[in-house]
Amino acid sequence: MFSGVVRAQTFVVFIGVSVMDAVYIGIMSCERHERKKEKARELRWLGFSTPQIAKMLAVKSPRTISDWTEGIPNPEWTKRPNAKDDLREIARAMRLEGRSYREIRANVPVSKSSLSLWLKDVPISDEQRKLLLQKQVDGRQRRATALRARRIATDRRVADAAAADIGSVNERELFIAGIILYWAEGSKRKPWSAKSSVKFINSDPALTRFYLAWLRLIGIGIARLTAHVSIHETADAEAAKVYWSENSYFGCLTITVRRSTELYRRIAGWWQGIVAALPTEGVQVAGSVTGSTGPFEGSSQGSNPCRPATLFDPPTTYSVARAS
Repeated sequence: MFSGVVRAQTFVVFIGVSVMDAVYIGIMSCERHERKKEKARELRWLGFSTPQIAKMLAVKSPRTISDWTEGIPNPEWTKRPNAKDDLREIARAMRLEGRSYREIRANVPVSKSSLSLWLKDVPISDEQRKLLLQKQVDGRQRRATALRARRIATDRRVADAAAADIGSVNERELFIAGIILYWAEGSKRKPWSAKSSVKFINSDPALTRFYLAWLRLIGIGIARLTAHVSIHETADAEAAKVYWSENSYFGCLTITVRRSTELYRRIAGWWQGIVAALPTEGVQVAGSVTGSTGPFEGSSQGSNPCRPATLFDPPTTYSVARAS
């Protein structure tokens, strides 16, 4: 009543009617509202739907009809059957058996969110819960195994294709690659020491075989080599010897060339020659070529001093004299 009076007083400003007339208009409006509400509830009890009632009473908002008819059930004919009721019952029965969501979804084609809504109140025993957790662990292990097998297969396929790009390796290519390998992995003379020796330490059997092939190429025989394995003091030394004899990984193998001062000097010079033979267009190199032991003295034209060296020269036979 009070709200009707306020609206009427506001309305009187524009139409120029008396306050009493405005109050009367508000009262009539409230009475019509109540009559419509009672009529809406009567029509609902008679079995009419919300849209039908709104149309019959000239009410624009169906929400208003819903508010008016609150507490009165909708007519049965307006209720649509739920197409997933049967699926819901199947899902709940399977859950009571202790089945996982994955197993249920294999038989009940609904989303995981629907299953979660349907099954949140389904009780399962502690034993069933443990089995479900174990299934999760087993599933993760199977996925990890499958992913690892796929990765290994991809690694092998790509590596085989890349290996085919290399083809055969001639003596010059082996010679240059061996120098680079030694300068990267071999021992170098320290600036504070006058002693120098050729010593190669590595844990990769394939890289070690490559190094031995390079030594044979430059004329270093097996009689000039010594080898020892570096492993932890608690490890099996005999097993390490057998392991490295089979070219497998077990610690780090050190191969030392005896009486190798002159050989070391030549390796340093060969390395300097390779660096000097690299394309220099657009590259500024200040000073002399340096390694981890400090700068080299002088300059080099590569492994062949008679002419500028390139990395694509035809293979050359490297005799024992070169590395004596």
